[in-house]
Amino acid sequence: MKNTIDRLIDSSREVIFDCVLDNGGIVAANSTKKYYPQEAKNYFYVWPRDAAFTCLAAQALGINDIQENFFDWLMERAEDWQEKGLFYEKYYPHGGKALLKLQPDQTGVVIYAAYQYFQKHGNNAKRIEKLITHSADGICRAWNNDYFKTITNDIWEERLTFPDTKDNFSYSLAACIKGLHCAHKISTNKKYLKAAEQMEEALIKAIKKIGYIPRSFGLLNDERIDASALGLIWPFEIIKPNHPAAKKTIQLIEKKLTDNFKVKRYENDDYDGWMYENIHCKKGSGYWPLLNFWLAIVLTKMNKKTKALKYYNQVLKSLDNKYIPEQIFDNKIQKSISPLCWSHVMFVLASKKLGLLKK
Repeated sequence: MKNTIDRLIDSSREVIFDCVLDNGGIVAANSTKKYYPQEAKNYFYVWPRDAAFTCLAAQALGINDIQENFFDWLMERAEDWQEKGLFYEKYYPHGGKALLKLQPDQTGVVIYAAYQYFQKHGNNAKRIEKLITHSADGICRAWNNDYFKTITNDIWEERLTFPDTKDNFSYSLAACIKGLHCAHKISTNKKYLKAAEQMEEALIKAIKKIGYIPRSFGLLNDERIDASALGLIWPFEIIKPNHPAAKKTIQLIEKKLTDNFKVKRYENDDYDGWMYENIHCKKGSGYWPLLNFWLAIVLTKMNKKTKALKYYNQVLKSLDNKYIPEQIFDNKIQKSISPLCWSHVMFVLASKKLGLLKK
């Protein structure tokens, strides 16, 4: 197994560098490469969230020459950031918006990743500080005491919240809370702390009410379980791993979203990333390696390393080459985006957490 891990760490470096563009952007997958399947959806876009996690994994691998270029790309190219301080669904490589809906978690994760880099490489503090504070300002302007002023999209780009129902996605709020706290450490602006406290109060109240992390809550709740709830335990640390709600959430994820240590996003997910004549086939999802690795990290934090390794190793046993796809299917017909940079990134971060990352 050690040889497999070492091989995947090497291929993860390859995939990360393949996804870094000359202009500093970091795409989710480089569909120009020979290894990219023709039948899969084109992911040659910049998702700030995916790229932010990529910056974290690169730092774990000792790669420290891509982050600042990406942060510059965000500030100089991401459409509307200068005006609004917010990041939207995804961007073309040159920086224009490819989709228009607001995903608040993307801004929160960018702040978090920039802060992590800033902590170790503060030599260009002012440039990175501008990214952090202007983005935090954007979150605060979009926030309205206990909900966002505009329609927001969830992490999977499939569900919406609306101002009139005053609802929020748990994962989105968690990312923003973490980002605002990071911004407050850089610039002790009271409005960052105030917005973070309002978000946390609303989120914790919703969690206490049902005893686990709901997908979304507001005047109308969506209490179904979603694997993105893992983010509240790691990396955003809204609830501690030993908290009863954390334990209940993991129990529900394992009960409803996993089968034989294979983690799916949510129940009855039909997205497969498989295309036919530019139409989504939607023949049912596979399991998501990045979620396996995410759950492995959380279980490790819960002192359940033996079980964490089962989720981690399940992916390694399922691979038929050195690349980690977005999804793994139980058939040879459906085709997935492969490799997905975010999958490799979460492999690196899980390897580090499990003490398996070679030095």
